[in-house]
Amino acid sequence: MAPTNIARIRDSLIASGKLYEEFIRVPDLSVGLYRLAAGSEDPQGPHNEDEIYHVVSGRAKIRIGEEQHPVEPGDVIYVEKLIEHKFFDITEDLELVVFFAPAET
Repeated sequence: MAPTNIARIRDSLIASGKLYEEFIRVPDLSVGLYRLAAGSEDPQGPHNEDEIYHVVSGRAKIRIGEEQHPVEPGDVIYVEKLIEHKFFDITEDLELVVFFAPAET
């Protein structure tokens, strides 16, 4: 599989108006780029897969179950499958590489 360029995926997401674009999919893993604009609301709900977020850029907070945490570039966040979670108080455009295991259904 050829390397993926995050800047090209970011440009594609911005042009399309979508929030998420998957760029790797194999049976045990899927990976995509998720973007949320400053001041926006995170529309996602719990997933059937374990999930890891890598914060590429931006600042916000995340609620995982009853816990809240600030997030900033360089952070890595684990969310167990079926756990309610949302980004909120997005103060800078948030860009996240998201890993699902197994691949998101």
